[in-house]
Amino acid sequence: MDTILEVKDLNKRFDGITAVDNFNLQIGRGELIGLIGPNGAGKTTFFNLLTGFTKPDSGNVFLKGKKITKLKPHKIANLGMSRTFQIVKPFKRLLVVENVAIAILSERGKKKRNGASVLTKALEYLRRVEIIPPAENMFKLASELSHGYSKRLDIARALALEPEVLLLDEPFGGLGLKETPIMHSVIKKLHEEGLTIIIIEHKMRELGKLAQRLVVMNFGEKIAEGTPKDIAMNQKVCEAYLGKEVGNLFA
Repeated sequence: MDTILEVKDLNKRFDGITAVDNFNLQIGRGELIGLIGPNGAGKTTFFNLLTGFTKPDSGNVFLKGKKITKLKPHKIANLGMSRTFQIVKPFKRLLVVENVAIAILSERGKKKRNGASVLTKALEYLRRVEIIPPAENMFKLASELSHGYSKRLDIARALALEPEVLLLDEPFGGLGLKETPIMHSVIKKLHEEGLTIIIIEHKMRELGKLAQRLVVMNFGEKIAEGTPKDIAMNQKVCEAYLGKEVGNLFA
């Protein structure tokens, strides 16, 4: 396996509470990994540690073999790892296309557009997340978008950095019956294009259809790792995550 992201003995405590406890993980290039666990398990803190928004107390993170521990977020993004957030925060007073253009004008975005115009690249990313067509969507203010469109705009902005690793924090959160299949299609296509993706998600049915491997956290620890089928049959995981019997995790 060509390891693209490696986490070694990562630890983080907040006021005596352990949020991430001696965490180890290897992710191969092109994998789609799901990170699950109950609320407060440490999942978003783990994302924050990977992307430089929070500094670990100890341990290391390696991206493509390069130590990125304690680098600032923009440095990590420029090395090829971008993310979305659980709560979307677009530039509401800017047009949809301008939101993506800002990311394209970043250090990595400029390097990766290979002479193409900012507008051309922005339209490419908006198509990839199925915001356009219709073309008029790109001229809407970001504040005018529905929640589902806003979630996909967040992904488009992350894609504008041309990442090699994409972290998605609850991409299905708050989506309705019509929006969920679209998000599923977007993520599936990105993975099929070869992008390495890590997803935090509570909608287990959707995650189970996408993830090749699930990593389970509880009280900051990794308590299990395996295929969705293996995890669904793991009594310890089912009890920790949902308090249910084996077999109900993806119900």
